[in-house]
Amino acid sequence: MTPPTTTGEVDLTVPGAGKPCKTSYKVIGELQPGVRPLVALHGGPGCHSEYLLILSDITMSQSRPLIIYDQLGSGQSTHLPEKNGDTAFWTEQLFLSELDNLLTQLGIKDDYDLLGHSWGGMLAARHAITCPSGLRKLVVVSSPASMPLWVQEQNRLRKLLPADIQAVLTEHENAGTTDSKEYEDAVQVFYSRHLCVLDPMPAEVLRISEELAKDPTVYHTMNGPSEFHVIGSLKDWAIIEEAHKISVPTLLVNGSMDEATDAVVAPFFDKIPRVKWVTFAKSSHMAFFEERERFMTVVGAFLAD
Repeated sequence: MTPPTTTGEVDLTVPGAGKPCKTSYKVIGELQPGVRPLVALHGGPGCHSEYLLILSDITMSQSRPLIIYDQLGSGQSTHLPEKNGDTAFWTEQLFLSELDNLLTQLGIKDDYDLLGHSWGGMLAARHAITCPSGLRKLVVVSSPASMPLWVQEQNRLRKLLPADIQAVLTEHENAGTTDSKEYEDAVQVFYSRHLCVLDPMPAEVLRISEELAKDPTVYHTMNGPSEFHVIGSLKDWAIIEEAHKISVPTLLVNGSMDEATDAVVAPFFDKIPRVKWVTFAKSSHMAFFEERERFMTVVGAFLAD
C-alpha cells in the first residue's frame, strides 16, 4: 500500500534576503502523535531532496513518516540567485535555523530522528551537537568531519584518475573555466568512480547535476565548482573538536569507493560516544541506491532498535 504524500511549504524569515522565503517539504506517510518521523537532509549544498524519497523503504516498513525538504536555494524552496558569491549570507547557521523552523512549524521538534547525506550529514551533526531535546537518533551518511580532510582525500582520489582526465581538470581550474563542458565531462569521470558506481546512474542522481546546473548559487558559494576544487565558504569547515557533544546514538555510513573516504569519517567514530560505523563494500557515495536492500536493512534496524 502506497502511503499518502503531503506537499507543503513553511514560511522562513531570512534576514537580508530582501524578499519572503519559503521552505518546501514532503511528508511521506502521516504525522501523528506518538509516531516518530525520520527527517532527511539532502546534500550539496544546493541539491534537491527528491533523491532521498528512496528512504521511504525504511519508514514504510516501520509505519512511520519520512520528511524531506528542499533547503533554501534549492528544489522547490525559494531561490536567491542574486546572492551568488555572498558568503556572509549563505552560512551554516542559515540552514540550521531553517531546520529548526521546519521542525517547529511541523510540530515535531519534541520527537524525531535525523538522517543527513553528504553536506546534509554535516548539517545534521552540527544540529546534534546543540543537544536538541527532541532528537532521538542520528544517521550520518557519507559525510566528512572536516573539509580540509575532505579536500586532502579528494586530491588523493583525483591522482588515481587517468592522466588525461587530471590534465583537463587542472587546465580548466587554472584558467578559471570550470564552467566548460570539457571540465564537466572530466568531473563526471570522477563521479562515476566515487559518487555513484551504478551504470546507468539512477535518474534521481542525474537530476542532482541538472538542478545544480540550473542554479549553482549555493553550491558555488559554499563549496566551489566541484567536489575536489573546494574554494567556497565551507573550505575550512570542521566539527572534529565538537563531535564529542553528540549524545544521541549515531550511525555512520559510507561506501568502500566513497568520496567520503574512511579518513574523513573516522573522526566522527573517534569522538562520538555512542556510535556505530558501517561501510558498504559495493558502494560509493550513494549506498541507498547502490546497495539498496542492505542499506535499508542496516539503517532500519538501527532506527528501530
